[in-house]
Amino acid sequence: MPASRSDLLRLRRLAQAIDGPREPDVTSVARRMLALQGQDFAAGCWALALRTTGATQSDVLAALDAGSVIRSWPMRGTLHFLPPEDLRWMLSVTMDRIVAGLARRQQQLDLTAADFARAADVVTGALTGGRSIGRAEVMQLWEEAGIATTGQRGYHLIYYLAQTGLLCWGPVVRAGNGNPTQALVLLDEWAPAPRALEPDEAIAQFLLRYLQGHGPATVKDFVWWTKGTVAGAKTARAVLGDALTTLEVDGVEYLLTAELADRAASTPPTRGEKDAVHLLPGFDEYLLGYQDRSPILDDEHWELIVPGNNGIFQPIIVAGGRVVGTWRREGGRVTPLPFAALSAAREAQLQRSARAYASYAAG
Repeated sequence: MPASRSDLLRLRRLAQAIDGPREPDVTSVARRMLALQGQDFAAGCWALALRTTGATQSDVLAALDAGSVIRSWPMRGTLHFLPPEDLRWMLSVTMDRIVAGLARRQQQLDLTAADFARAADVVTGALTGGRSIGRAEVMQLWEEAGIATTGQRGYHLIYYLAQTGLLCWGPVVRAGNGNPTQALVLLDEWAPAPRALEPDEAIAQFLLRYLQGHGPATVKDFVWWTKGTVAGAKTARAVLGDALTTLEVDGVEYLLTAELADRAASTPPTRGEKDAVHLLPGFDEYLLGYQDRSPILDDEHWELIVPGNNGIFQPIIVAGGRVVGTWRREGGRVTPLPFAALSAAREAQLQRSARAYASYAAG
């Protein structure tokens, strides 16, 4: 059905629990979104919390300690927060393509199959029995076992062993600077295996869950998000059938779940929705969950979001579904940097969002 860009963005905010009903806790957010970018640990924690009815930083860290949310590399070679029960079937879709793409880098680092096998034996011996160790500790163990970790070798070993389903990031520890980070655990101990999915079932689940937390989105968005194939997306779409519907905006077809379309139709926009202002973290799925970001961000502002095109995304101010500025966090304090002056109504909403962030950071 034809729709406007504002319709598209409203649906996305509803899907992502940015507007409309929030989730009761961060575990529910992870299940709704399937995966949220987590390479910036602090940013990823806020991304989880802001989609709840009021979770604090302590609540997020408690969920990580409990293993109800985990952090690993399910796709694109990028760290994500996700539900533990979903990681294995996601890897069943993405692992072969990603591992095949690592061969050249492994050759550059002079890493062999024997190195990976030895590293796996060492870390399995250290972690078996529910133990966890930090990154520096595992590097030391490997060095003592004669496995060099310099020159990115150690990072690549961790990444490969997580990508192949041995490791994931588990309980929270405090780094030397006092900031929270995570220790490594064995995936099989930290997240007991659910039932396996058949290949077509897994790719269909991937598309459905992506759209539940990100729709409406294009096939290209999904293929980019998973680093999968168009053929796989077509298979998923065929399997899902009437569970999906479409939306056309400016001649582009977007997919969304029938459930989201029905929910949006039965939930009229609120009076203040167009002035709703949200402080989203850097790398948030609302911006990075799509290949095409033009519905959300003007090209002229790209340099302000990713200065020097260095791959580091700044925290963003979103108003009416569009990116209208950036912000800085200093402890629990917020310094807004809008691209242009905000209306009085939006300024009031910005201050409300700043107070919500301060409450999160203090909790």
